[in-house]
Amino acid sequence: MRFTVLTIFPDMFDLFQRHGIIKRAVEAEKICISTVDIRDFTKDRHRTTDDRPYGGGCGMVMKPEPLAAAIRKAKADSPGARVVAMSPQGIRLDQALSKDYAGRTSLILVCGRYEGIDERICGSFIDEEVSIGDYVLTGGELPAMVLMDAVTRLIPGTLGGAESAEKDSFADQMLEHAHYTRPALFEGQTVPGVLLSGNHQAIEAWRTESALIRTFLKRPDLLKEKELSKQEVDLLGKWHRELTALVDVSRDRT
Repeated sequence: MRFTVLTIFPDMFDLFQRHGIIKRAVEAEKICISTVDIRDFTKDRHRTTDDRPYGGGCGMVMKPEPLAAAIRKAKADSPGARVVAMSPQGIRLDQALSKDYAGRTSLILVCGRYEGIDERICGSFIDEEVSIGDYVLTGGELPAMVLMDAVTRLIPGTLGGAESAEKDSFADQMLEHAHYTRPALFEGQTVPGVLLSGNHQAIEAWRTESALIRTFLKRPDLLKEKELSKQEVDLLGKWHRELTALVDVSRDRT
């Protein structure tokens, strides 16, 4: 996967590439991250990339000429790459979109600044706008890093275990099960005994139930779109019977 990032702050991505999974993916040549400094495509001695908005108002808008030239250069270097602008107005980045991007060979990520970029760029040069959440940041650089991180971990060979990405939260419309590590006793709290049993079948059953509980409590909306397995249906049925029994007992007491 080749990531090309268009930004006025290319130095921000140097540190991003020097740690953890991203560093290992770069060293293993699973991904390549290059930056294009939008200021290199300006024509004035001040290297101006923004100007006042037509019609008045606060803030500044990124000028179309340098952005257009930068995008054309990036597309010439990566023919067929999808051009993605990081924007709070875009479609929400989720696991499904990350997986789609992970199946591509190249992405061009455009990092806006100020109040945004000239709309003529959005209409003529951008394939899609992507948001990492319903809030506004000072620029698209951090969202671009989030997107690259989410996509990179889905590229085969970038994680420690072959099944790591498949068992992540949202990989199957579910949150991931609870995790524990040493020590077995921490401030009076113990690790569930089944995880110490060595019974792998029982451990997998516990993890399935743990994931279902966490999803039901924290993100029940995910279950509405999930095709439940027989085991998950059986678990929900068991909880339903137990909750019904509790409600009946409470009603009898009142």
